[in-house]
Amino acid sequence: MYRNFSIVPKIMFGRGSFNQLGEVIGERRIHADSFFVFVLDDVFLGKPLQSRLPMHGKDLLLPVNVADEPKTSYIDSLVLKIREYSSVVPDGIVGIGGGSAMDIAKAISLMLTNPGSSADYQGWDLIKNPSVYHVAVPTLAGTGAEISRTAILTGPVKKLGINSDYTLFNQIVLDPELLAGVPTDQWFYTGMDCYIHDIESLHGTYINEFSKSYGEKSLDLCRQVFLEDHPDKDDKLMMASYFGGMSIAYSQVGACHALSYGLSYVLGIHHGIGCCIAFDYLEEIYPQGVREFRMMMDKHRITLPRKLTANMSDEALQLMVTTALNLVPLWENCLGPDWQKLMSRERCLGLFKRM
Repeated sequence: MYRNFSIVPKIMFGRGSFNQLGEVIGERRIHADSFFVFVLDDVFLGKPLQSRLPMHGKDLLLPVNVADEPKTSYIDSLVLKIREYSSVVPDGIVGIGGGSAMDIAKAISLMLTNPGSSADYQGWDLIKNPSVYHVAVPTLAGTGAEISRTAILTGPVKKLGINSDYTLFNQIVLDPELLAGVPTDQWFYTGMDCYIHDIESLHGTYINEFSKSYGEKSLDLCRQVFLEDHPDKDDKLMMASYFGGMSIAYSQVGACHALSYGLSYVLGIHHGIGCCIAFDYLEEIYPQGVREFRMMMDKHRITLPRKLTANMSDEALQLMVTTALNLVPLWENCLGPDWQKLMSRERCLGLFKRM
């Protein structure tokens, strides 16, 4: 069966496009009691970006902390705050920040219209009711969260996204000016998430011309950003993130992302750096990609943490292995339908022990 998937219907791109956010959401303000919820990474509190938010009337500013990967319990608490603020469902949610802030905005928009806990919807196509209208304004580029149908969450028993066509944003505003001032290491780790998306998609068994077309363009832009010097590198990286997200929409990621989920679930390591740590040990699977990745690290003077698992208990290591191997579609894309013969628990454990 061919997948009939949805994509983000409205996209605005360009330097200064953030200034039009008020106009974009204005048509969604239905009546005098209408309000929007602005989900803002709390790193921007008191900063110029906060003062530029097009808030008025009963709009709610909802600062979110992304020091940890988003948890289902955190999503549930934020939804409760909105419901306590007003008995009326908001006209829209605006997520402003990096991948985690955007995933939080996605999850909130879903849980305002679906009963229960967000943990109930970790999986594929479990959401039954359409979300509240929601908009993404990325301030980092690389995760592809702005274009993806997934809100990645850590639940009480697993790390797994809410995967649904309803998860997709209704509108994204891509303003490269918002990337200015991002610390080099954060910029690199987030950008490498995109690069690794491309490598895993292009070298996966699910590859097709749809995914290949987007993945090749994204990979070309990543090489320009991380191996060359361009004054418009932020513009290029934002488009690389978009194309990289589109590439995996009709294919899948692979071994690196599966392993990074294990690192994140057990050690709380953020997704971008977790992908970098895992990818550096996958030269047997992605030899050319890992060589190029190391060139990029050298150029930008990035040093990855080592010996993260050296003192871990066997129980914790086995939980990491279980978390990674439970992501069956990722391994099938990476190694094919017989992946379990190629990636045994022992081999997976060996990879984690090297980290």
